[in-house]
Amino acid sequence: MFSLKDRTALVTGASQGIGRAIALALSCAGARVVIAARNAEKLQRLAEEIGAAQGAAFAVQMDVGDAQEVKAGFHQAIERFGRLDILVNNAAITRDGLAVRMKAEDWEAVLRTNLTGAYFCIQQALAVMLRQRSGRIINVTSVVAQSGNAGQANYIAAKAGLIGLTRAIATEVASRNITVNAVAPGFIVSPMTDPLPEKAKQEMVARIPLGRMGRDAEVAAAVVFLASDEAGYITGHVLDVNGGMRMN
Repeated sequence: MFSLKDRTALVTGASQGIGRAIALALSCAGARVVIAARNAEKLQRLAEEIGAAQGAAFAVQMDVGDAQEVKAGFHQAIERFGRLDILVNNAAITRDGLAVRMKAEDWEAVLRTNLTGAYFCIQQALAVMLRQRSGRIINVTSVVAQSGNAGQANYIAAKAGLIGLTRAIATEVASRNITVNAVAPGFIVSPMTDPLPEKAKQEMVARIPLGRMGRDAEVAAAVVFLASDEAGYITGHVLDVNGGMRMN
């Protein structure tokens, strides 16, 4: 187990699915965890679960697409724990539809949350990490950002942009001992894939060499590694967690 003892992490989109699993895994590794999302009720339940396991968690209700809410949320986090060592940009939404019929508001909403929101969070995190001269930023992108997928032009554009953002920021801040990496999950059992018809899920699994969908805990394990000291010489990298669906 990689140790994150005495580190403080902030995870966006932490109320459910992959974000929730990441928050739990970081806490298990010893980190104090700030859990951020729009759903205050789910956040509170997660904070109580982490507390019951002797972990330290602080819930912050925050819409990452709102720059002022992000600024206020990070202020609360720093005020509570005094520092920030790890940022995980996981918050994401979908508004799927074929490009020819996609509404402008659906395009803009997905880009605002999935890409611009991550940028807002990175700005706030760097204000702290640059002073500390250390930090880990981990962006959760997607296999479809690299492979494409029909009906998801907005989601894929945002997630592909997140890979570019990862590499740009990694280059800017490497001299300050701050690493910036991305994790690209494949098809993971989560609230985002649960509504899919069974036939669609079977077609997905047929494209995966390992023959199954992934688990949120497997994505979380990759995040814990990239947040650890052992990953200190890795930056600007995209770590695939996709069961072999796409191989570099």
